[in-house]
Amino acid sequence: MGRKLHITGEPDKEKVLLVAAVHAKGNGPDSLDELAQLAETAGAFVSGQITQVLQKPNPATYIGSGKVEEIAEIVQKEKISTVLFDDELSPNQIRNLERSIGCKLIDRPQLILDIFAKRAQTAVAKTQVELAQLDYLRTRLTRQWTHLSRQQGGIGTRGPGETQIETDRRLIGQRMATLRERLKRIDQQRTTQRRGRAKFCRVALVGYTNAGKSTLLNALAQGGVLAEDRLFATLDSTTRKWTLSSSTTVLLSDTVGFIRKLPHKLIESFKSTLDEVRQSDVLLHVVSAAHPHFENQMIVVRQTLQEIGALDIPTLLVLNKVDALEAPEETLSALKREYPESVQIAALRGIGLEALTRRLEEMVQGAQIEGSVLVPITDGRTLAGIQSMGVILDQELVQASRNGTFTQEDALKVHYRITSDRSDELERLLAPHKGLQLMSRRSQR
Repeated sequence: MGRKLHITGEPDKEKVLLVAAVHAKGNGPDSLDELAQLAETAGAFVSGQITQVLQKPNPATYIGSGKVEEIAEIVQKEKISTVLFDDELSPNQIRNLERSIGCKLIDRPQLILDIFAKRAQTAVAKTQVELAQLDYLRTRLTRQWTHLSRQQGGIGTRGPGETQIETDRRLIGQRMATLRERLKRIDQQRTTQRRGRAKFCRVALVGYTNAGKSTLLNALAQGGVLAEDRLFATLDSTTRKWTLSSSTTVLLSDTVGFIRKLPHKLIESFKSTLDEVRQSDVLLHVVSAAHPHFENQMIVVRQTLQEIGALDIPTLLVLNKVDALEAPEETLSALKREYPESVQIAALRGIGLEALTRRLEEMVQGAQIEGSVLVPITDGRTLAGIQSMGVILDQELVQASRNGTFTQEDALKVHYRITSDRSDELERLLAPHKGLQLMSRRSQR
């Protein structure tokens, strides 16, 4: 396949050339277009695009030798500063390509990591991104001599007989251990916070990057979250209370957007953030229905949910941006036929939000359990445990017998509501009082 070049450039931006291989892994024009958007998000100017049809990647240079020579000529002629590849390359492939092409080379995972580093605002996000970057860099030190010893004391840090690369690898390992320990503490803090919110049903917004999740959070729960028409505007999870009805309040969380070929190291680093998804009771899968390849994006999201262990969580498909559809009436009718269980909305304009609220309330009620139990009036610990797991809707003072005997004792008949995933925990809490049986009502509160 040929190349598409744009000769004019922007002198204040890094001039880049995009390269993609079309093969069985599914790379195509939409993937290259997305790479161009990623490059622009990173602050580069896309000078041209080159593709090559491959049955399988070349172990040494990923693409064929003839295409490497062609790229080298373009780089020299157009004064390209960086070549971006649409796939992850091995350290050996990067080293060989840089020698042959004569300029800096970046693969897709490194580009995504760079964008995440640029977008990270909070200490948590910066820590997660740095850990992923170091994990990526550790195997690529043969081409990037980092001299990390300058960051950690220099003299006295190098072991006997170590080369600079060996020293850098060791220092990277030490830094990664520090970051992992920091994230472990953050994870423990967030787990404690989630326990305090356990009485509410948890709903997470998931979807491809730039699908409109933050805009929807703002529209539903007055989230006050930054919502921009760009990739990865959100890196930190944000949770807001949202009152669906007079009897139902949920916790609605915005999460980081997914993208194809999302670096696995990044997923591992963002574990504490993605736990908001894993531990949710309901997911809202937000899709930009106006995107020409939204079906492919839906597949990527499902694959990512499967990778993080969240594919089995009840999910409502939300087709967003329907106001931007071409031939709206015809396209919307086709979407309803294709995805009959979905809800069609335009979050920015507030279209379809009432229908979304009704559907979600039905799902939330299905994810919750109501019941009644008898608890000795003196057992404050069990009462507090029920309260921490869910909501006590009502309670009345009664007399109860234990194990069928005539012994009477004061007890509370507690009517509760909890999320279904905590039913086993509640059963264990109430196990000591299974023998209690209602005798008669004495008074009501």
